[in-house]
Amino acid sequence: MAPKNALLHGTLEVLILKTVSQTPRHGYAIARLLEERTGEAIQVEEGSLYPALYRMEQKGLLASKWGRSELDRRAKFYGLTRKGRARLSEEVEAWTAFSQAVSLILAG
Repeated sequence: MAPKNALLHGTLEVLILKTVSQTPRHGYAIARLLEERTGEAIQVEEGSLYPALYRMEQKGLLASKWGRSELDRRAKFYGLTRKGRARLSEEVEAWTAFSQAVSLILAG
């Protein structure tokens, strides 16, 4: 059986984009939200999350600013840029088409 997060590799960016699409979040909050919403089926390690956030910021998909976390700690908050919002839309459309195609094969 494949490791629990083996399928996460190709979807981490779109999951991050979706997670910050409504409100900016800091890295720890992004990871916890992904865990909570998936019943802990998706667990993102710091060694994957923070490099992804950095790459996405460099690509212009995310913008960041420093703020205070819920625990009153200094934290970097990430939000979508216009380019990030467009990429999220494209990725959701592509994922929907792909998952429907895979479902047709698996159901048949």
